[in-house]
Amino acid sequence: MTETLFEKLRRVDAEYYDKERVHEIEEALDRIRALKRQRNAVLLAHNYQRPEIFEVADFTGDSLGLSLQAAEVRDAEMIVFCGVHFMAETAKIVNPEKTVLLPNLAAGCSLADTANATDVKDRIRELKEYYPDLAVVSYVNTTAEVKAVSDVCCTSSNAVTVVRGISSQHILFIPDQNLARHVANHVPEKTIIAWDGYCYVHHQITPDAVETMRRQVPGIKILVHPECRDDVLKLADAALSTSGMIDYAKQSNALDFLAVTECGLSDMLQIAVPEKHFYRACKICRFMKAITLHDVVVALEKRQFEITLNEDVRVRAGQALTRMFELTGAARDNLALPADVAAE
Repeated sequence: MTETLFEKLRRVDAEYYDKERVHEIEEALDRIRALKRQRNAVLLAHNYQRPEIFEVADFTGDSLGLSLQAAEVRDAEMIVFCGVHFMAETAKIVNPEKTVLLPNLAAGCSLADTANATDVKDRIRELKEYYPDLAVVSYVNTTAEVKAVSDVCCTSSNAVTVVRGISSQHILFIPDQNLARHVANHVPEKTIIAWDGYCYVHHQITPDAVETMRRQVPGIKILVHPECRDDVLKLADAALSTSGMIDYAKQSNALDFLAVTECGLSDMLQIAVPEKHFYRACKICRFMKAITLHDVVVALEKRQFEITLNEDVRVRAGQALTRMFELTGAARDNLALPADVAAE
């Protein structure tokens, strides 16, 4: 018997998703589907989005998956990006002929905001006086302008592979200090110089929350995003990107999991793997939750808000992304996987 949308969403939050709200959601989903056909549009959604947005997405994924998918859009004329601003920029970088819409301009990123191109260029000049071989690795959670002054980009799922793959011994890693430390732990033969930034959502998760859950639920598997603090990462069974966590949970023999990342992933997992239980030691990202179904409807109706980029910036940022794909393809690091889960 096919599960209804009401039944699916109630597994996430039975109080919030009552019958009236789900009925409104179903009406909005029907309207979006019709508009997508009219506009010849595809909708890409990050794993942290609201659960109802997954229902109308053509593709869901982490930053690496969405970058690859955006580059592969061919027949559609328009990409509607349900994520945050830098992700929509990335879609425009890799597929400049398409119209790319971000349904809500409030969907920014506090981590990306910690690094601007002017400050990055100043820091590069300072460091190259001491380290002539310096290479600049920018996490995709950066603006197009920062990508444009970088040598190569990376995602949380391929950062280690990227850093190992470049010839430079000295790496300026922008902007996440926690991911930089994670990379340094796995590539000790290189010198990683971290930018002073972090994701406010992941950084505020503490070891106490993780240790409490491990005591309360014997045998629980702890999955931690590499943007978390080092003292939290040390408690993990596996440090993985969001897509890595999804694959892990589906393949593992365990029944109980703690996904230590933004809460949207636990929502997705509870829907996708109903026979297992997903506990939370997570926080809500106000930027990832900015986009609503109403925003998507209006974006498609009015063709707003379109992402535009300076062509020189777009080309140079595209070179940094291309370098990432050359070094890794679609490969993921999949670090610290225990024996009961096969690597991708």
